[in-house]
Amino acid sequence: MPKVATCLLINDDGKLLILKRSDKVRTYKGLWGGIAGYVEENEDPYETAIKEIREEVGIKKEDVSLIRQLDPIVFTDFYNGEQYCWEIFPFLFKIEKNSKINIDWEHLEYLLISPSEIGKYDTVPRFKDIVSILLL
Repeated sequence: MPKVATCLLINDDGKLLILKRSDKVRTYKGLWGGIAGYVEENEDPYETAIKEIREEVGIKKEDVSLIRQLDPIVFTDFYNGEQYCWEIFPFLFKIEKNSKINIDWEHLEYLLISPSEIGKYDTVPRFKDIVSILLL
């Protein structure tokens, strides 16, 4: 079962960073979500989270502060006719005020929204639940 670190980032104004997945990723193309990446064997999920934040949006470790971490969430989902069993490690980080967001190839665009607006977006599985638990 793949293990995935999923990161929510908020700024000083309490706005949530959401990213639209590109057509170049394997799953959930065109859906909105947070920063996410596979936890490699013998890698701590927190270290995966920090690595993915740097790779996907160009924000360094010293420019984020961990606010909260949830216990892993395990679920099964179907995407394009295939079954996926996921173990998700959710994190909430605050980004420094002057942090500049530079998205990589995994995303088409990003938005900073009020967490209460997440219902307006077509998101990856369980993302709205994670936002609700961590922020609402």
